[in-house]
Amino acid sequence: MGDEYPILVTAGLLFADSKVLICQRHHTDAYGMQWEFPGGKVGKSEGLEAALARELAEELAIQAQIGEEIFRLRHRYPDRYVEVVFFRVFAYQGVIENRVFEKVEWAARENLTEYPFVEADRGLVERIAKGEIT
Repeated sequence: MGDEYPILVTAGLLFADSKVLICQRHHTDAYGMQWEFPGGKVGKSEGLEAALARELAEELAIQAQIGEEIFRLRHRYPDRYVEVVFFRVFAYQGVIENRVFEKVEWAARENLTEYPFVEADRGLVERIAKGEIT
């Protein structure tokens, strides 16, 4: 399958009070209707933070200030192998606008595990729901 090296992906964690921004994949996408954190693939010769800032501008119409790396994981799906690097987004300019997702919502941290997240994100979701990552 030629997937010995993972596809590098970045994702942003945006927190507001006791809520976190989550996005539902469009119904026509692979893994459609499952939830994830906003972000996307890192382009060739693109830095991780720059890739995330670009993705957030494309997906949510915001200019984000990317903070520290919070979590990193590798996951093998049946059709792809990914390495996802999660960053805290500590501030942004603009109003969040849903440009590509089925839905975007601010979910209460303690309710996160009730959403059907993509498989790779589930361990992180549990840690956020328990308050281990804030």
